[in-house]
Amino acid sequence: MDLTALNRIRVARSRSDLALSPGGAPLAGGTWLFSEPQPELRELVDLTGLGWPAVDVDDDVLTIAATCTIRELVELEPVDGWVSQHLSTRCARSLVASEKIWDWATVGGNIALALPAGAMTSLAVALDATAVVWTSDGEERREPVADLVTGVRSTTLGAGEVLRAIVIDREVLAQPTSFGRVALTKEGRSGVIVVGRRTSDALVLTVTAGVTRPQRLEVAPTTTDVAAAVDSIDDWYDDPHGAPDWRAAMAARLAEQIRQELA
Repeated sequence: MDLTALNRIRVARSRSDLALSPGGAPLAGGTWLFSEPQPELRELVDLTGLGWPAVDVDDDVLTIAATCTIRELVELEPVDGWVSQHLSTRCARSLVASEKIWDWATVGGNIALALPAGAMTSLAVALDATAVVWTSDGEERREPVADLVTGVRSTTLGAGEVLRAIVIDREVLAQPTSFGRVALTKEGRSGVIVVGRRTSDALVLTVTAGVTRPQRLEVAPTTTDVAAAVDSIDDWYDDPHGAPDWRAAMAARLAEQIRQELA
């Protein structure tokens, strides 16, 4: 899609280059920006010129740059101690797109777009990731990705703020996980995604795709009734990819399957 209203595209080389003019927006992979008309945009600032390492691993955390492509994340060499690394691929394959899109679509862009079926949002929330946000005053703030996404195409990102990275504790990477997905058609948009993660004293369930914002549920690992926890969700999305009552029923079914697998 040609963005005919644009006046310029400039490449950011330093943080000072990130100042956005009215009608400006950050550009990473651009897979959504160039997918439909954006008549309000006048300028794009390319973040890839900042040269952020796609993934950085240290003793305490795993840091995934906002500009890390889905391909880079999926094909990342095995990370020592990351027993749930398979989730990257499972979540990426839930995108309603050819795998060719993985070469351009970015982790940060997928999260910041805040669509219900955001595959990287599912991954980040399931692993209790923290969003690192560069603020317009030259500082940074941090908040859980689960709180960053507040609704359909809605986030806490303010004017001039840029998602810099998501950070995951190494302790979380060592916890076993299970992934469940359902859709009305085999290759269709995800109707519901449920990811379970077993901690030392809880079962953490993340529900996405069928809700307007990520839902995180924490229950006792010995519970035999996760349906009650799922029933507490009052945020079911209603669109052609699934009715709310169907999504609620499928989420409860997936949650129970995951509970049994991680028991």
